[in-house]
Amino acid sequence: MMNLVIQSHNVELTEKLKLYVEKKIGRLERYLPDIDDVKVELREEKARSSSDRQIVQVTLRSRRTILRAEERTADIHASIDAVSDKLERRIRRFKGKRARNHKRAIAEANSLEQSVSPVADLLDEDVMSDGNIVRTKRFEVYPMDAAEAIEQMEMLGHDFFLFLNADDGQINVLYRRRSGDYGLLQPDIA
Repeated sequence: MMNLVIQSHNVELTEKLKLYVEKKIGRLERYLPDIDDVKVELREEKARSSSDRQIVQVTLRSRRTILRAEERTADIHASIDAVSDKLERRIRRFKGKRARNHKRAIAEANSLEQSVSPVADLLDEDVMSDGNIVRTKRFEVYPMDAAEAIEQMEMLGHDFFLFLNADDGQINVLYRRRSGDYGLLQPDIA
């Protein structure tokens, strides 16, 4: 059973709105049954365009996976619908990638078995232009390889991802390059 926390900023959290969020976000559990925690932030911001005022941000946490999505529309219900749909697509894409990678790993292991002799048997910190730290986030890091870090970064929708590299036990940073490829920062301790 997932733990759902709803926070509102400048939005009246009525019982009807709360039930609507629970219904729309609760259905994601069908696609990813091991969801532990869900944090839903509903807020209204003053914006130049009235079509971007109602903001809904959802963060899902399951065992070693974090999914985050945000939507902005003129209506809070439309934002909830849009963010729910976006998360559903991300979960399906994630599960599809995981299944394809699993099948590929099995095929590679089988081909290795045939050719090898039996003996050989992943921060978010906002900084203003004058360098003041205005936000700090703490998070757990789990050992993972670079491929897992890429999946996590894609699911979060970020351009970078900090993780504990399982291969060398070091903290690494994965980032998206302008070309669409990825870069990996591996620090050498001086």
